[in-house]
Amino acid sequence: MKKSVLDYALKVRLPLTLFVTIMAFVLTFYVSRTERDGIGYAPDQPIAFSHKLHAGDMEIDCQYCHVGVEKGRHALVPSVNTCMNCHTVARKDKPEIIKLTKYYEEGQPVPWKRIHRVPEYAYFNHSVHVNKGIECESCHGDIAKMEKVEQVKGWTMTACLDCHRDPHAEMPDLVEVNNGPENCFACHR
Repeated sequence: MKKSVLDYALKVRLPLTLFVTIMAFVLTFYVSRTERDGIGYAPDQPIAFSHKLHAGDMEIDCQYCHVGVEKGRHALVPSVNTCMNCHTVARKDKPEIIKLTKYYEEGQPVPWKRIHRVPEYAYFNHSVHVNKGIECESCHGDIAKMEKVEQVKGWTMTACLDCHRDPHAEMPDLVEVNNGPENCFACHR
């Protein structure tokens, strides 16, 4: 009797347990891909802001709204005041501008949902890249064509290293740029 229980465990339970474990890992791996690398992440925002209209059709430079990228580590999310530079006059009767005006009048920031996020354990400095002539689109995708912004490229160590090792393959129009640092402490501080 002991042999048949052992045979059953080895022939049925062990393979079934291994199959379920492997399938759970595989499913979790693929289902959580968006969360891991962010590709395709496009949350609904509190105000439906069109980058296609502003950065695309109207050709407003990224740095007008996302100030500080040429001087600091972060590209700041625009304050309501920046938006209201135009919208105290322009298109005041539109529903989304009415929402924006309400935030402005209440002195509240718009609770934008962050789309592009470098992991906490990695150091990234926007100013180094911007001052080397690297365009925002190189990492963020062609935002000027996006009605709703989404993450189109992976923010992984592999993606960064590919660009640091061969920037001309990633950005062929960029002439005066050297390979970026590849040592661990350049990004992991």
